[in-house]
Amino acid sequence: MTIPHFFQPASPVRVALTLLLAWVAAQVCVWLGTPIPWMIGPLLATSLVSMLGAPTESWTPLRNTGQWVIGAALGLYFTPEVGKLVAGLWWAIALGIAWALALGLAFGAWLQRMHAHHLPGLSPAELRCTTYFAGAIGGASEMTLIAERHGARTDLVAATHSLRVLLVTLCIPFAMQIWGVSALDTSPPAVRDWHWQGLGVLALATFAGAWAMARLGRANPWFMGALVVTMGITLSGLTFSAIPTGLSNAAQLVIGVSLGVRFTRAFLHTAPRWLASVAFASVAMMGLCAGFGWLLSLLTGLHPATLILGTSPGGIAEMAITAKVLQLGVPMVTAFQVCRLVAVLVLAEPVYRWRYRNE
Repeated sequence: MTIPHFFQPASPVRVALTLLLAWVAAQVCVWLGTPIPWMIGPLLATSLVSMLGAPTESWTPLRNTGQWVIGAALGLYFTPEVGKLVAGLWWAIALGIAWALALGLAFGAWLQRMHAHHLPGLSPAELRCTTYFAGAIGGASEMTLIAERHGARTDLVAATHSLRVLLVTLCIPFAMQIWGVSALDTSPPAVRDWHWQGLGVLALATFAGAWAMARLGRANPWFMGALVVTMGITLSGLTFSAIPTGLSNAAQLVIGVSLGVRFTRAFLHTAPRWLASVAFASVAMMGLCAGFGWLLSLLTGLHPATLILGTSPGGIAEMAITAKVLQLGVPMVTAFQVCRLVAVLVLAEPVYRWRYRNE
């Protein structure tokens, strides 16, 4: 159903009503015992009502704040001992990056083959560019911006990344719950209690890092800035404060909302055949990444669940939250996902030029 224009509330009211819906959905998921209820509930509820035509809305400063909080919370796991462990497995992280690049190339080539005659109006060069950047396993906004510079159809690129992240975010936590794995972290965060003074110092330091990242135009600045600063503090052996559970839950809620509001009615009408192909390929990639993660676990001695999360084709914040809530090797999952994101953002354009240099 489409809500008549005169019933549509003003933007602040839409944001407030969307947050209220998300909070109710989170409470229902807590009651049902679903995995990561504070993100899954808001994500499901917001995406469903958005596709029905309800005027849901996410406020960007809230989403940025949520990423800021989660980045800081994850950085607290990187004690000096954990830092040595992660550094010692640099070769496994490098293999994960190579796997992601190869999988992205294969995904893009498959999309190009499947839709060579089903996207009228696109030249061969535009189709090639669109499918390549849609297939790259990187951030949705960053890949869309890069694709736009090369003349791709950006609505298809953005839709591909949004749908892939949605499916991975919904499927993997439930798969982990069915599997029965949790509480694998032998190293808890560097500090487990919080207090106002230490939290204030941590907030100021991480805000400065996020602001600097944003000024420099870096990807995911609020998440990455807070993560890098907190990692640096924790690796040095300093401890200020933990992140309160309520604040972490609120951050997951606004991140779930920011992802859910993308799935509007207009999204459903974006080349249905294309979306069906993306959904099929996303499920296939999850299976392939699970197999790769399992093989990598045999080489590293880490639990398969940790490496399945670390190599999964999902969003960095969503997979890191899953690892944090289920306690499935937070530092390793974060390291794998962060290094992959940086590598894909740096290498996506050079690889594209190399791949199609003679075409």
